[in-house]
Amino acid sequence: MTLAENDLRELGRWAADCAERALPLFAAQAPDDVRPREAIAGIRAYAQGGKRTNDLRKRVWAALAAAREVGDPAAAAAARAAATAAGVAYMHATYTPGQEKHALGPAMYAALARELAAGAPAAGDKEIRWAIRRASPAVRIIVRKLPARQSGRSRQEALMHQLDAGLRG
Repeated sequence: MTLAENDLRELGRWAADCAERALPLFAAQAPDDVRPREAIAGIRAYAQGGKRTNDLRKRVWAALAAAREVGDPAAAAAARAAATAAGVAYMHATYTPGQEKHALGPAMYAALARELAAGAPAAGDKEIRWAIRRASPAVRIIVRKLPARQSGRSRQEALMHQLDAGLRG
């Protein structure tokens, strides 16, 4: 499997759309913390033709720090969605184990954030369905290049599997 920069840009657009939907959950808990929003802005700039810069990499790490610091599980998942969205720009051109987690992570964490905020798995499932509908044909082709995700024991693994299967279908 080989990913071109255009593939990463397309995946980055979708990842930003997915992560942005969960951002209000983070903002509700930490209204003055802009790190996840800046991570999403960074991947949007990259997706529109920008370069992978050290600043974008710093935004990934800053959003992950925000996730650790926020103290609310739904808000933390929303910040992780933003961090993983920005991290899409750094996926390797050739497959390395675990890359499917990077590609699917933004949508999965956004779904997990919604689910945790609502206290109901149905909210996560609904968000996964939205992400599947929102995915372009190019995103679906990229996902099909990656190994299929197997369902696991955790809710995160189940959401990732549901997303992966839906994008391949």
